[in-house]
Amino acid sequence: MQYKSDVEAADALKAAYQEIRTEIGKVIIGQDEVIKSVLVAIFSGGHCLLVGVPGLAKTLLVQTVARVLALDFNRIQFTPDLMPSDIIGSEILGEDRNFKFIKGPIFSNIILADEINRTPPKTQAALLEAMQEKSVTAAGVTHQLPKPFFVLATQNPIEQEGTYPLPEAQLDRFMFNVSLDYPSLQEEIQVIKNTTGSFRPVVNKVLNGEQIMYFQQLVRNIPIADNVLEYAVKMASKTRPNTPQATADVNRLLSWGAGPRASQFLVLGAKCHAVLSGKYSPDVEDVQAVAKAILRHRIVRSYHAEAEGVSAEQLIEKLF
Repeated sequence: MQYKSDVEAADALKAAYQEIRTEIGKVIIGQDEVIKSVLVAIFSGGHCLLVGVPGLAKTLLVQTVARVLALDFNRIQFTPDLMPSDIIGSEILGEDRNFKFIKGPIFSNIILADEINRTPPKTQAALLEAMQEKSVTAAGVTHQLPKPFFVLATQNPIEQEGTYPLPEAQLDRFMFNVSLDYPSLQEEIQVIKNTTGSFRPVVNKVLNGEQIMYFQQLVRNIPIADNVLEYAVKMASKTRPNTPQATADVNRLLSWGAGPRASQFLVLGAKCHAVLSGKYSPDVEDVQAVAKAILRHRIVRSYHAEAEGVSAEQLIEKLF
C-alpha cells in the first residue's frame, strides 16, 4: 500500500474509518463513542478495556470489529479456574519423544478477554507480556504473536462477588478504559427489531492486517505542535499528588496519579482522533477527547474523594 504523501494516506484512513463505522452500524445500534474509542485504540496500537453491565453488546462489538477488519479472532472466557497455560499454550511430549509447543488462544490478531476480572492475578499476569511485548514465553522460549495484535477485555462493574481486581500494572497496559451506558429508548427499540426477527446483516470487510499496520505507522508520523504535546504531558502530570504541577484538590482527592505511559497514550490517541476527524495535526480538543478514557483507570482516589462521592471523571474534568 503506497500513497503519494502522508496527507493522502490520512485522507484514506478517514475514508476507511467512515466505511468501518457504516459496516459496524449494521450490527451495533448506537454506542458511537464506544466504537470510535475502540477504533482509535486499534489504529494507535493500544488495548481497550470495555466496562459495562451485561447485555450491552460488548462481545458482539468485538466480534464485529474483527470481521470488518478481516482479522483472526479468539474469545477467552476468564473463569476462576483458568490457568496461564490455558491462555498462552503449553508444551507436550510428542510421539517422537520430543517436546513441542502447542499454541494457546492468545495466538490471534484480536483477543476478547471476556470478564477479565473473574480470574486470579496469576492468570491475569499471563496477559502482561503479551500486551506489552507482543510475545509470550513458555519453557524459556519466546514466541512472537501475530501482527497486528489487540486485547479487547470486558468487565462487569456490578457483580463483584467472586472477582479479582485487576493489578495496577495490567490496568496501565490498557490504552482506554471505555464505559458503556444503556442505549436510548429509540436505540433499544431498533435493537429489539433487529434481533427478534429473521434479518441477519451482512458485514463487509474494509481493511486487512497489513493495511492496519500501515495506518498505525501513519498515526505515529502525524506531526504534533509543541504546545499540544506539552498540554498532554501536563494533563498527566497534574494527576500526581505532591508534585509541583498538582493542585490542592489533586493532593487531597488523589492517592496516586497517571504515569508516563498515560502521556504517551494521550499524544498517540490525540493524533489518531485528529486524523479520524479529518485533521492533519491534533489540537488541545483532541487531547481532551481521549483524556477520560485514558486517565480514569490510572488515577487512584483517596478516602477523601470516596467519602465525598467524587468520581474519577469529575476529577479529570477539573484538569481540563
